[in-house]
Amino acid sequence: MSTRQYFGTDGIRGKVGESVINPEFVIKLGWAAGKILAGTGTNKVLIGKDTRISGYMLESALEAGLSAAGINIGLLGPMPTPAIAYLTKTFRSEAGIVISASHNPYYDNGIKFFSSNGQKLDDDIEIAIEQQMKLPMTCVASDKLGKASRINDAAGRYIEYCKGTFPSDLSLRGMKIVVDCAHGATYHIAPNVLSELGATVIEIGTDPDGLNINHQVGATSLRSTIQAVKKHGADFGFALDGDGDRIMMVDEHCNVIDGDQIIFIIARDALKSGNLQGGVVGTKMSNLGMEIALEQLGVPFERADVGDRYVIELLNRHGWCIGGENSGHVLNLQYATTGDGIIAGLQVIAAMLRANMSLSEISSGFKKFPQTLINVKFKDAGQNPLNSDRVKNAVIAAEKSMGNSGRVLLRKSGTEPLIRVMVEAQDKDMSETWANKIADEVKALAGK
Repeated sequence: MSTRQYFGTDGIRGKVGESVINPEFVIKLGWAAGKILAGTGTNKVLIGKDTRISGYMLESALEAGLSAAGINIGLLGPMPTPAIAYLTKTFRSEAGIVISASHNPYYDNGIKFFSSNGQKLDDDIEIAIEQQMKLPMTCVASDKLGKASRINDAAGRYIEYCKGTFPSDLSLRGMKIVVDCAHGATYHIAPNVLSELGATVIEIGTDPDGLNINHQVGATSLRSTIQAVKKHGADFGFALDGDGDRIMMVDEHCNVIDGDQIIFIIARDALKSGNLQGGVVGTKMSNLGMEIALEQLGVPFERADVGDRYVIELLNRHGWCIGGENSGHVLNLQYATTGDGIIAGLQVIAAMLRANMSLSEISSGFKKFPQTLINVKFKDAGQNPLNSDRVKNAVIAAEKSMGNSGRVLLRKSGTEPLIRVMVEAQDKDMSETWANKIADEVKALAGK
């Protein structure tokens, strides 16, 4: 099979104005996608975006390319990634397109696709789109051009769907919840979902200006959420990332509850209620403590490669539903076809209410092994540090020192020019020591 030139683990992503995230490339991408995805159904593709200023430019470019291919376009405006997946399926569209760079800064952007069933495109379709891009761009006859229309009730539809995933016999009345939307796509969705379910909501990160997405707010920067929980005496807080497919939580004592803990809470609650289908899928980054705790409950656990598309593939292979990443991508295929921060948060709240526990109490189900993660910038030119003897020898030394009580993982990021060095051990000092030693060897070869 051919390899993909532009598509990574989460669509196409880069800095705005550079090689792929520019109007010329995106117009042709829209045209090529239209040619490949066009079918005999509605012949319509939905486009949604997060709140980056570049989203307007890229939306227009995609619209032009799709129209030239004869595809009708439904414009959703700023919407969370999982909402676009959901709406693509409910509108019976040929595909959904998301303009977002997720947790990255505003000067990055990206484009990813959902198929008609709301799932990420198969590799062979992404390769077919890339092959189509090698051909000269053409335009259908004027009477065959695609038409664009705006879907004005998209936000309301998704708010109602999210509320519908929460048990009807439960209520958020009396709860005070901090919601950090990272100045991203959930700014007009998440607060409404929670308030309409009865909660008192303290909003932060809900004033997007096109440039402040993910800036010192959201799932990748929890200080604001922690401060708000403490200031307002909230029951807990949750922080979403720029496109809403990731969630991190903060308990009433201002402790961070990460993706692994959220997955464990949801899986254990499903097990108790008899709704757990099979086991749980994590990734190579998932904490060893979660794996051990699930095994003690008799719940099968498997690791996929990092990236929610690989988690979904393994879930589908086994017919399981629950999985995700410690970074906060949480999946429950009973409710959504992709990671959904809002729905995952609602599932945790439902588990808390059923158990009559606070977030700190319900999240204490397993002991996390200390993990140290160091990101090393990498230009991807010259020698690959992951193949060097110096780095390999450092890994061997670490693994020998830790024995069965620790793990080492080195990998290239699929979304950023980084090499991620992760060391997990029973002892925090040991994990930090070996992570720094290995990272130093990587830095020596990674370039400046």
